[in-house]
Amino acid sequence: TLLIRELPLWSLTISSFPRFMRIFLLTFYLSILHLGAQGTTTPPTDPATPALPTQPEIENDHVRVSVLGYHVFSKTRKVQDMVIRTSKFRQQMQAIKDLGLNVISLEDFILWKQGKKTIPDRSILITIDDGWKSVYTDAYPILKEFGYPFTIYLYTNFINNGGRTLSNEQIEEMMQNGCSIGSHSVSHPLPSKVKREKRKGTEPYLKYLRHEFGQSKNLLKAKFKKPITTYVYPGGHHDDEMNLVSSELGYQHLFTCLPGKTTRETANHVIPRYVVLGQDKYDYIFNRATTFKATAYSKSVAGAIIQKTAHPVLPKPGARIPERMPTISADLSSLENIDPDSLIMRISGFGRVPAIYDPATKTVSWKINRPLRILTCDVSVQWKLTEDGDYQDPMRWTFVIDKEAAYAPKTAPQLP
Repeated sequence: TLLIRELPLWSLTISSFPRFMRIFLLTFYLSILHLGAQGTTTPPTDPATPALPTQPEIENDHVRVSVLGYHVFSKTRKVQDMVIRTSKFRQQMQAIKDLGLNVISLEDFILWKQGKKTIPDRSILITIDDGWKSVYTDAYPILKEFGYPFTIYLYTNFINNGGRTLSNEQIEEMMQNGCSIGSHSVSHPLPSKVKREKRKGTEPYLKYLRHEFGQSKNLLKAKFKKPITTYVYPGGHHDDEMNLVSSELGYQHLFTCLPGKTTRETANHVIPRYVVLGQDKYDYIFNRATTFKATAYSKSVAGAIIQKTAHPVLPKPGARIPERMPTISADLSSLENIDPDSLIMRISGFGRVPAIYDPATKTVSWKINRPLRILTCDVSVQWKLTEDGDYQDPMRWTFVIDKEAAYAPKTAPQLP
């Protein structure tokens, strides 16, 4: 009561209020006075200490980017880890389009990472390492056809050396049609080489790094008249000394070989990449790169499945179907002497199923008997030949359930 009497005159009118109400109003009033005092109090400053400039915060815009990494393309060479069939590369570029993913340029990526530009969620950045001639002969026509920007990361000892290397003229032509360039060192040292150099001591190692990072940057800038601020670690190896040297030389964004999605919060010196390999057993990498989980801000995208099977199957490998209870089949008519009793079909979520074999068409099939609720469905079919007592390697494939189409009403609702 004594405290209330010290308040402005208007507070005297509440003296007739119940005691609990007077306490509530007193607490509320003192809280306002306290907040006002906080807002007007200026903390003491040291006049000898200059004020720090205010740095604008970069908001988390919840955008995710998959960075793809490629190396060599070929229509005829043996497929290896770093050599991808040109036809498969085309399939992958088509899949990116079909999924509605947005392919961005390196310039857009940098501005977005700096908080200076907005880009759509579920974006793709295409990068190609080393400087092989097949970038120009095989990949470039496809990328140009789709209108996709891309970036080549060059190590300077390799370019313009004839044979299978890119020429300066080819690089310049691509740069006029959506291609950016970045550094991939001078000599492309493998991690084992870098570690040997590091064991020589700190100063020799820093000198070595300044040559690999700095000389490549200077040569590319002088040759192609473009600033070089991005770098791909050869073999993906990086360490603290590289962070120091790259920052000293003005590199802003450096890419690894570790897979993962990039956001604005991703550290700029360890940006992940999905390195896409050529052999079929690594097709899951591209699938993961193009898979985006649903968030509070955008819907999910089931990644592209690039597959082939030895025999015709339905649904086709990688097909996106609206039907949640499809018939699954494999046409084995090109096989001789198949043992029908040995046929085994397995389906994810069902295990081994009672598939039916039609001897007239040599087709094995089974109709799903309960609605599929999964995003992707894996199928395998295995068999024996009559003259061979062992099972053949299973034929495997995956198809995708288009959940939006699957759950859409079949007919329009009746209006009242």
